[in-house]
Amino acid sequence: MPSTVTEPHSRLTLAFQALEAFPALSESRERLLAALSKERVSTAEVVATVESDLALIIAVLRLANRAAAGGGRVDTVAHAVEALSPPTVKELAVRLRTFDFFECSRAWNTAPERLRVHALSAQRAADRLAAAIGYEHRERLAVTSVLHDIGKLVLQRAYPDYPGEVSLHTQTPEQRIHRERRELGVDHALVGGVLARHWGLPATVVNVIERHHSPDRSGEAALVGLADMLAHYERGAPVSSAEMLRVARELGLGPSDLRGVMYELPASAPVPADRRRRHVDPCPLSERELGVLRRLAECKVYKQIARELTLSTSTVRTHLHNIYGKLGAGDRAQAVLIATERGWL
Repeated sequence: MPSTVTEPHSRLTLAFQALEAFPALSESRERLLAALSKERVSTAEVVATVESDLALIIAVLRLANRAAAGGGRVDTVAHAVEALSPPTVKELAVRLRTFDFFECSRAWNTAPERLRVHALSAQRAADRLAAAIGYEHRERLAVTSVLHDIGKLVLQRAYPDYPGEVSLHTQTPEQRIHRERRELGVDHALVGGVLARHWGLPATVVNVIERHHSPDRSGEAALVGLADMLAHYERGAPVSSAEMLRVARELGLGPSDLRGVMYELPASAPVPADRRRRHVDPCPLSERELGVLRRLAECKVYKQIARELTLSTSTVRTHLHNIYGKLGAGDRAQAVLIATERGWL
C-alpha cells in the first residue's frame, strides 16, 4: 500500500471532496421527511432519526455550525435541530443523496451500509457505558460515537486496497491502527479528525474522533474507544480483552461492570427502562404543572392532587387548563400520553 509521504497530498484532498457527496440511507431520509411533514413536529423524533444516520448527522451539524455565531459550537443533534427551523432541516434532507442496500452505488459499493451498522453498534454501546458511569454529555456522545470512523471512508476512497490489505494482516482494532500508521504514515482517527475540522465541526467532536485510539485517551475519547471495541465484539470480530479492561478501568468500570454492558449489547437484549428515551424536546410545563400531570398519570383525583401539593382544587383545575393549552391536548388522557411519549413523565 503506498505511503502518504511519497504520494501527492491531492490523494487525500480528492477523497475529502468525494465525501461531500456521501449518501444517507434512503430509509433514514424518508423517515426524517415524514417526521418533518407532520402537523405537529416532534423534536425528539427528528433528533432520533437524524442520529440514526451518518450523513444526516454530518449535514445537520455542518449547517448549524455555519449558521451559529462564531461557528464551531454546535456539537449535538438536538442543539442543531433547535438552531435550524424544521423547514430548513427538511430542505436539507430533500437535497441529500441516498443509498439503498439493495441498490448499491458503484461509487461507494457497500461502504455506507457497513459503516452505518458499525457506527450504530458503537453508538448503542457508548450510551450504555455512559449510563453505567453517569456521563452527562450523552447527546454529544450520540454524535461522536457515530462519527468516530469517518476517516476510514477517506482512506478507502484514497487507497483502493484499503481496508482489505490492512485487515488481511491484522485482527484487533489496535493492530489495524498500527498497520495504518506504518503503511500510510497516518491512521483513520487522525484523518477523521482533519475531515471533521474541515467540515467546521466543534473541537469537542474533533478531539474525540482524533483521540479514540490514542494510548492515553480519556473522558469521551475513552468512552468511544471502548464502545468501538464493544461494537467489534458484538459482531464476533477479534478484540483485546486486556485493552478493553484497561480502558474500562480508566473510565471507572471494573470487570463486572463491563460484563453487564456486554450482556446488554445484542440488539435483541431488553433495554432498561431508564435508557429507552433521552429527553430531547424542551418541556413547556412548569415544575408545578408537571407535578399535577404526574399525579394525574397515577389516576389521582383533584382533591388528592390538591392535598399532596398543598393547593386548592380550583388551582389544580387552573393548572390543568394551562397544561392542556401548552400540550395541545383535549383531555387528561391525551395530556398524559403526549408527555409520556416525549419523555417528560
